Amino acid sequence: MLGIKEDSVQESDHWIGPAPWIETTPPGPFAQAAIERDNRVAASCYDRPYPLVVRRANGSVVEDVDGNRYLDFAAGLAVCSTGHTHARVVAAIERQCRELIHICGSTYRYEPMIALSEKLASIAPGRSAKRVYLAESGSEAIEAAIKLARWRTRRQWIIAFRGAFHGRTVGALSLTSSRHRMREGFGPLMPMVAHVPYGDVEAIRTQFFGHEMVPEEVAAIFVQPLLSEGEFTIPPNGFLPSLRKLCDKHGILLVVDETHSGCGRTGKMFACQHFGVVPDIVAVSKGLASGLPLGAIIAPEDVMTWPQGAHGSTYGGNPVACAAAMATIELLESGLVANAAKMGERMCERLETIGERRHCLQNVRGLGLMVGVDVVNRKTGRPYRALRDRIFAEAFRRGIILLGCGDATIRFSPPLLLNRTQLDVGLNVLDEAIATVTD
Repeated sequence: MLGIKEDSVQESDHWIGPAPWIETTPPGPFAQAAIERDNRVAASCYDRPYPLVVRRANGSVVEDVDGNRYLDFAAGLAVCSTGHTHARVVAAIERQCRELIHICGSTYRYEPMIALSEKLASIAPGRSAKRVYLAESGSEAIEAAIKLARWRTRRQWIIAFRGAFHGRTVGALSLTSSRHRMREGFGPLMPMVAHVPYGDVEAIRTQFFGHEMVPEEVAAIFVQPLLSEGEFTIPPNGFLPSLRKLCDKHGILLVVDETHSGCGRTGKMFACQHFGVVPDIVAVSKGLASGLPLGAIIAPEDVMTWPQGAHGSTYGGNPVACAAAMATIELLESGLVANAAKMGERMCERLETIGERRHCLQNVRGLGLMVGVDVVNRKTGRPYRALRDRIFAEAFRRGIILLGCGDATIRFSPPLLLNRTQLDVGLNVLDEAIATVTD
């Protein structure tokens, strides 16, 4: 099948070949053997939508153990922002591994952690001086934000939005409401958390402030600039600015969860910058270190006032992850954020065109390379999960990796170095897959 080599956006020294490229119908014999072994020992909670067993990856291309190569439109759950194994990120990791792998940033100081904190403080939204706390993941960043908000305000209540995903640890899960399966059987969760429909600031005033709590007891409102795990949702006009005004009026901290949408994915370094909103606390992770585990919260000095020992992490701010993050941010600033904006526009245009021909695709929306489109029943217009899943299976068989969310949405979050040829090839294959399972 047709494949292309990464263009100049990717500085790669080990290109692994064109994609899509299917040697044997997946899962091949080596993948099947690995799946059987995994099924005997892996935790039953893992959710694996594809029979994919990865051997290696580079740029936007993933190769399995049978030699099949796939175009990756998921980037490891929006993590590999600079693509898989980018040469400059790998070089930064290798250099750091020769000098220092771990020493615990909660106890000791070292240059990679200081340098990354300086960089994050300088690029975060807002002009005020910032401080940075480094964690290991997005969930841990949200846990830290919960604790910091309650410490700083001496208040208890936290408001989150229905359909949002903030993580799976107990505190973060208490804010999450994207899928019932994530919460089912894990209660009681953290108390004094309330959920309101996404995009509805007035409901906070009328439902909560009028009946359930007074504003002076609310520590923070947590919000995702775009919903990406439940229903893929772009916020209504004025939602985030109105939320900012509400928080300012009542002394509530606005916490913006940029775990998925940050690090250039939407065509700006932070998605909240599209809406002119400066948060009190911003959480980032996923694309921050191109695949190494790292998360962060960034807040003004007058917000991050907790005392020594109030919070910490053994592995947060690991020097190797920090080195990868510094290389990642350099690549984002030197062209990948702009490429995400350009390729995102192209992706939406192409999906609209495909939708005109394949009427099961409707409601294309997104910012940058964070894009969603719904799969619907052509007769009723209702979400059609079974068809979405058949499209996924056929696209995977042809060499495209996709992700879903919500009832029947296809979610696109490819590496930010995706070029036009790769985008067009991948969407052509998607178009062919839809035709195969619907005609």
